[in-house]
Amino acid sequence: MSFTQLEPPLPVHIEGKGKGFAFAVIDYGQEHNLIWVTGLSDSGEIWCAPNPLVRLQNNWTVGRQPQPHHEPEWNNVTLAPLKPS
Repeated sequence: MSFTQLEPPLPVHIEGKGKGFAFAVIDYGQEHNLIWVTGLSDSGEIWCAPNPLVRLQNNWTVGRQPQPHHEPEWNNVTLAPLKPS
């Protein structure tokens, strides 16, 4: 397991949750999704989102256009348990 702090944080969109900044990534190994630790811009909540639900925010200066959104399927995603250190 590894925990990597992102410097600078990445502007991301968590499907079903909204925009925020990912400030860390947790990697539990090859059999698991990466977990993006993200502070949400609107609510201030911190969520640990699995890789399939994380998208970079739009950025027209680098040609990243908005993508059509589909309904997220959080109930079909297995989240890795957080282990206290």
